[in-house]
Amino acid sequence: MPWTKSISKPDAPKKTASNTGIERRLKYSEAILEATAELLASDPNVFVIGEGVDDSGGVFGTTRGLAERFGPKRVLDTPLAENAMTGIAIGAAIAGMRPILVHMRMDFTPLSMDQIINHAAKWHYMFGGRAKVPLTIRGIIGRGWGSGAQHSQSLHPLFAHIPGLKVVMPATPYDAKGLLRSAVLDDNPVIFIEHRRLFDIAGHVPEGPYTVEIGKAAVSRYGTDVTIAALSQMNIEALAAAETLENDGISCEVIDLRSVKPLDSALVTSSVRKTGRLIVAEPGWRDFAVGAELITRVAEEAIDAFRAAPMRITLPECPTPAGPSLEEAFYPGSIDITAAVKRLLNK
Repeated sequence: MPWTKSISKPDAPKKTASNTGIERRLKYSEAILEATAELLASDPNVFVIGEGVDDSGGVFGTTRGLAERFGPKRVLDTPLAENAMTGIAIGAAIAGMRPILVHMRMDFTPLSMDQIINHAAKWHYMFGGRAKVPLTIRGIIGRGWGSGAQHSQSLHPLFAHIPGLKVVMPATPYDAKGLLRSAVLDDNPVIFIEHRRLFDIAGHVPEGPYTVEIGKAAVSRYGTDVTIAALSQMNIEALAAAETLENDGISCEVIDLRSVKPLDSALVTSSVRKTGRLIVAEPGWRDFAVGAELITRVAEEAIDAFRAAPMRITLPECPTPAGPSLEEAFYPGSIDITAAVKRLLNK
């Protein structure tokens, strides 16, 4: 078996402001910070390692103050040696620790591909299920201040292709906290991908520990005319498009995929059986990506449900340009999704 089941169980729900009628809201970055702090406080085997994790900025605020609170043995700054640091984290995981390895940008992970693909992903399988690699690798993607071709890439399809790895991409603060906890408690290596544009978005986040199951999508908005399966920041764009389209009498069902591997194609297939139409929106390139895989799975299970050919909303097939104005033209958004839905419905 390429994966091992986690022995960890979700924590019991606690009484919070959210269940007393007052919604507790945190930013996406604050939700990640809170989850990390709770994990560090509750389990001495958890530690954070990465370039700049102890800086005052704290990786866009997601590790701010942790070094002062937990000390340099639990929050470790590293040299610019991604391959070596990944190997150290893998070794620590095999030995029983639960490292959170942080990359300021996902573009730095190719420097450690040998460690991730040939060691972390395969160790459990190669040792007959006796070894575990509870490693979480955080990678940040997406547009910002004009980050360019080497600081913007979403490489989720690369990792999703490898047996033994799990890949998650939360779109909301609630899921960011719950999925990070699930990732760290999982006995498998998990690639945890965060979109830069989500860090300042606020949403409901309960106080205290909780988990969100890896491999389960969620319906963000119910509808009847078209299914929009969206990943990461594109879920925000899909919801904005659905609001616009509602004014034109078009009802969109938006599904937040949340997890790339395992991929919850069953929920999407169920939705397409109702709507008859499917658009997949993801923050990456078109070829060999999640959209292609998801459409194939739905077609294999329910091809007769399609009333129109499915569509994909992705990045243009070229490296990311530098500069805010070029980024604005490069990245698809709610306008592109709105136009695609109208084309799908011949409106």
